[in-house]
Amino acid sequence: MFRRLRWRSLAVATATLAAALLTFGAPSGAEAAVPATIPLKFTNNSGRSGPVYIYNLGTLLTTGQQGWADANGTFHAWPAGGNPPTPAPDASIAGPASGQSVTIRLPKFSGRVYFSYGQKLDFRLTTGGLVQPAVQNPSDPNRNILFNWSEYTLNDAGLWLNSTQVDMFSAPYAVGVQLADGTVKTTGHLKAGGYNAVINGLRGQSGGWANLLQTRSDGTVLRALAPGHAVGSGVLSGTVMDDYINRVWARYSSATLTVTPFVDQPNTKYFGRVSGNVMNFTNSSGAVVTSFQKPDADSIFGCHKLLDAPNDLVRGPISRTLCAGFNRSTLLVNANQPDTGSANFYKDSVTNHYARLIHAQMADGKAYAFAFDDVGAHESLVHDGNPQQAYITLDPLS
Repeated sequence: MFRRLRWRSLAVATATLAAALLTFGAPSGAEAAVPATIPLKFTNNSGRSGPVYIYNLGTLLTTGQQGWADANGTFHAWPAGGNPPTPAPDASIAGPASGQSVTIRLPKFSGRVYFSYGQKLDFRLTTGGLVQPAVQNPSDPNRNILFNWSEYTLNDAGLWLNSTQVDMFSAPYAVGVQLADGTVKTTGHLKAGGYNAVINGLRGQSGGWANLLQTRSDGTVLRALAPGHAVGSGVLSGTVMDDYINRVWARYSSATLTVTPFVDQPNTKYFGRVSGNVMNFTNSSGAVVTSFQKPDADSIFGCHKLLDAPNDLVRGPISRTLCAGFNRSTLLVNANQPDTGSANFYKDSVTNHYARLIHAQMADGKAYAFAFDDVGAHESLVHDGNPQQAYITLDPLS
């Protein structure tokens, strides 16, 4: 019924953070230091009546300790849990009514800002840590609550704040950051009517994609599960990507897939060829550097298991490139990967239709619809090395 907290996108956040540090660099001594906390302005433009609850949960970067922060940004460590799991302390912060805002403070965390409509979330503690909602489980106590979350890292190098659909598409919101010059960067807003367009698009998509939708007994659509969770819980067939996988495997049995994983290192290339059930990658010297078993849908949608991406400089970067190519169905139209322009994305009839529909309805086209959606910078992320204020804005479910 419960699972120990695992910040699902921590690997993504770490990879993004590392890439951002390479791009932007750490702040120099001449720049203003990032303070211990920064303000987060939380605005409710949902149009919904009833209370909103906010939670700021995460891991202290200095100690690795898990806990929660109150509205002032003060850290509170979780107490010991139990087996069976015991109720966690009430970490909720009263959110704003529709049309209003509240400001809380973010500490130097790697964590999540949850929000829920109408009802508080049910968090529990095991002997191993916090249990997060897992709504793919019919017995999860949060399954019938409308909620969502944003993910962030705040440290001495700045703020990374993203909207995410890696686990589910639900109550829409946008994120933002104010720079020192007063300008604000924002991402995550849907187009007008975009929420319903994604829901209706899944309903109309053949192949079992409508089964991603979860509704309450009153008929309210609460969310669409990400396809990896849908495959794992048996509501989407594990063979849904097989036709495309087989065509990719056949193609690169007689052709070479070239992966250039680093934008700033165009001469670092790896060359993939299929032999039987394995795709072997060689470097420019012809030495095999890593190999991948023929993946399945679960591995593709989750960018894990047979497409595991360790935090190294070879297998991980190749794997994330393959993962993006499979999810976006670009591997057959471009033998040079990553394909970073969006013109070829999701054109095959066999693709990640969840990601396709979400990206099509984002106002700026950007989303975190799968774990390595940041390949080619298509993720919904804001970053600044000297953040003055962060923003989360709740949008209408329409």
